Amino acid sequence: MQVSVEVEPRSLIADTFTADCPTRTVLDNVTSRWAVLVLWALLDGTMRFSDLRRRVGGVSEKMLAQTLQRLERDGFVHRLAHPVIPPRVDYSLTPLGEPAARQIAGLTSWLEGQLPAVLAARASYDANRAAGASR
Repeated sequence: MQVSVEVEPRSLIADTFTADCPTRTVLDNVTSRWAVLVLWALLDGTMRFSDLRRRVGGVSEKMLAQTLQRLERDGFVHRLAHPVIPPRVDYSLTPLGEPAARQIAGLTSWLEGQLPAVLAARASYDANRAAGASR
């Protein structure tokens, strides 16, 4: 049984800073470590589960499955199960997911470029903390 819930998009007022705003759960789903990597990987096109697992190093099957389910539920990822043996399932970005993935790709690309500065900041912070602790 499928339940349909209709929400008038214009009647919703989102304020992510409000504790009970639904955007918080969506933000959690989209910005989790694995979701960021899955969305970014899917910018390259449709992928099978096994291809995604290889592409997103370190993710377990369970975490990848849960991440894909959350992203599908929120409308960012499309799941297409082919009626073949052995089973084949393809994942792709939806029209809602593609711009989100592009935003994430921009941020993660920027972070990759800033990694030397981040590592230097960490080293400086750690050195200052260690010097303060020895006083």
